[in-house]
Amino acid sequence: MPTPATPKRSTILAPVFYPAIAVIALLVIGTIAQPQRAAELFGHMLSYFTTNFGWFYMLSVAVFLVFIVIVALSKWGHIKLGPDHAEPEYSFPAWFAMLFSTGYGVALLFFGVAEPVLHYASPPAGAALTLDSAQQAMQIAFFHWGFHIWAIYGLVGLVLSYFAFRHGLPLSMRSALYPIFGERIHGPVGHVVDVAALLGTMFGIATTLGLSVIQINTGLHYLWPDIPVSVGVQVIAIAIISGLATISVAAGMDKGIKRLSMINIVLALALMIFVFVTGPSVFILETFLQNTGSYLNNIVARTFNLQAYSRTDWIGNWTLFIFGWTIAWAPFVGLFIAKISRGRTIREFVFGVMLVPAFFTFLWFSVFGDTALHLIIVDGYTELISQVQQDEAIALFKLFEQLPLTKLVSFVAVVLISIFFVTSADSGALVMDSLASGGTPVTPVWQRIFWSATAGVVASVLLLAGGLKALQAMTVATALPFAIIMLMAAAGMWRAMVIEGHQETSLQTDNKKNTGANLPWKKRLLRLIDYPTREPVAQFISSTVLQSLYRVRYGLLEQGWPAEVVFDEESVRAWIEVVKEDKVDFLYEVRLRAHPRPDFAEQQDDTDDSIDPNYYRAEVFLRRGGQSYDLFGYEGQDVIRDVLDQFENYLQFLDVSPGSLPWKRFNVDTPYTDGNGDQPDPNTPAS
Repeated sequence: MPTPATPKRSTILAPVFYPAIAVIALLVIGTIAQPQRAAELFGHMLSYFTTNFGWFYMLSVAVFLVFIVIVALSKWGHIKLGPDHAEPEYSFPAWFAMLFSTGYGVALLFFGVAEPVLHYASPPAGAALTLDSAQQAMQIAFFHWGFHIWAIYGLVGLVLSYFAFRHGLPLSMRSALYPIFGERIHGPVGHVVDVAALLGTMFGIATTLGLSVIQINTGLHYLWPDIPVSVGVQVIAIAIISGLATISVAAGMDKGIKRLSMINIVLALALMIFVFVTGPSVFILETFLQNTGSYLNNIVARTFNLQAYSRTDWIGNWTLFIFGWTIAWAPFVGLFIAKISRGRTIREFVFGVMLVPAFFTFLWFSVFGDTALHLIIVDGYTELISQVQQDEAIALFKLFEQLPLTKLVSFVAVVLISIFFVTSADSGALVMDSLASGGTPVTPVWQRIFWSATAGVVASVLLLAGGLKALQAMTVATALPFAIIMLMAAAGMWRAMVIEGHQETSLQTDNKKNTGANLPWKKRLLRLIDYPTREPVAQFISSTVLQSLYRVRYGLLEQGWPAEVVFDEESVRAWIEVVKEDKVDFLYEVRLRAHPRPDFAEQQDDTDDSIDPNYYRAEVFLRRGGQSYDLFGYEGQDVIRDVLDQFENYLQFLDVSPGSLPWKRFNVDTPYTDGNGDQPDPNTPAS
């Protein structure tokens, strides 16, 4: 399949790009000019939101989790994020590596040791430095980085990929609100949503890069004490790694992010296996099982626990902070997950995004967190507590100090953090460029480089001005409007799937009709064992099918129904389209599709390279995608009968669907593309 050419001209959407750049410039300049006042302002903002809207954050996250689990387990779970015939663009390992690297690989490296140790020393309830506080520390870490985090990311990714790949809307945050606002998302309402998403992504990236570079600087100082822990070193590190991210983002998704993500996951697994083997292996396995059970047993209580009767700063500094930060960063991670998830079913998407990363997270915290707790409780390495309390970034390296090959493993950890840094900056640049371009799928390289460089500049300026924590607080405060947007998006997707459920019922075609069961038995037998070459099938579509479609068109026109018939000679496709105002259009298409000839089929000469190894079918496609049945061998009347069967189902769908659809423009697979925006090659075997 041909790759779309990269445009040279700008694809920037001015109403999104310029307001976002103006806000970024004003906030950065203001932070530089008055860092102390900015810190106080955003600190008060953070305190206000966590105190007054903490209940809303927790309730929203609970709704997100319940929503995507219900959708995955429902009858809608089989719906594909794309046309019915779409296949995943990436293998599962590559897909998981990319979503994990972008999601929170940096967070696991930063908090994997630090958070359990800090909760053990200062638990939200009960006595500190006890076995109970150790168990509680691990349960809290599981809760903070488990299903809830991925439910937030997953909801945004699911909604965006559903509307973009199944219904042809731009891959942008505004598309999530289409069922509610309709065409107005292409005006000021949509611009505001995308500007907010772009700003949240920019400052989320900047603050995350700040955390990463602090840990990198700490690791370098640990390995080579002559390298100081200073803002200057951190700015130099940002410049170097941002340069690498710029090279990666220029290389594109497959050559850049995909390869780096695979390296990330391999190094992360190697690091985790090393700590597991050299650490208390049996203890890790036992605590992993016990903590997972405790997490699942207490997930409902923890989800709704706001410490209402014993109000402390802990809930705001930890749970609300992590959830709020995740919501604010969800447009970035969710949009990137959507970008790489085309062709997967909803059920596969949800379980892939929820179960696999959560399981990996539980294992990671068990390996690193429980190893640290074992060192403290069993081996008496209590100084680790004060070291982590003084500097969270040193936690990982102080753990390695108690294991073999300390210097080598610490160096690998620094490399891994750096690659995670590059991956986050790279994928963040792609997402920001997509948002600033109104969801345009392919943009000029210089635009992606601009956003990658801008993120590095913003992170450097904030570090120099001492404004990193202030902007981190501001990022969390932006979670409130995003939580509202996400709830609206979930409601819109629910409505869209209800309507699709009606379509599923009404467009269900009798398999006997589509397999030719009504044909004479000899003709049906011939269809079963015949594997035709390209020429007769192409001739069948250009003559019998095309003539039949024209006859249906004339009949519709006589009844006052507007209909058009088109034939694409290059790709051998014929289709009829009926347009109804404020309704989903009817599309019936027959395509020439190649399939590998099965081994049991009679072949002329396997050694002759000139013989086509494929056989061909005249397959039916509707607006929702390929229907996987073949018309070749049908008489003209049989083709007309099949068109009318599908048209009857379409009319039934319009009758049972709830009211007129606000998304008339929704389409799965326009007659000019294969769903990717590319012209399909009829000689390429179908997946």
